[in-house]
Amino acid sequence: MFNEKKIIDICKTNKWRLTEPRLKVLKIISLSNRPIKAYDILKKLGDLIKNPKPPTAYRAIEFWEKHNFIHRIESLNAYAVCNKKNTHNGSQFLICNDCGKVIESDLFDLPQILKKSTQNNAFKPLRWSLEINGTCNQCS
Repeated sequence: MFNEKKIIDICKTNKWRLTEPRLKVLKIISLSNRPIKAYDILKKLGDLIKNPKPPTAYRAIEFWEKHNFIHRIESLNAYAVCNKKNTHNGSQFLICNDCGKVIESDLFDLPQILKKSTQNNAFKPLRWSLEINGTCNQCS
């Protein structure tokens, strides 16, 4: 849920530069009931500030993604607010093929089998995302 005061406090504590457009972009993403594409974010941002340029939206998206407040749903080329805690580097998403609903799962750590596999291949994952397509309970 979007809590502006909490977000402002987190940014101040971490000395992250929080601008009004960044805050507005996060609010747009958090109020969307489905993952939202960058172009749609820019369009909605235009309703809030005069004539925003694409870099304004993209920089804000990059800022929030970098700090794990939002996730990029790769297969949809869209963004969703982090519904869990914004301190994790891995995400799993359950995507309904019928209604487009995306559910963020509760697993934050890389599963053991993948950890072992990456260690065996001398590879250290920094961020990861797993997307599972199917049908949600409402559509079943």
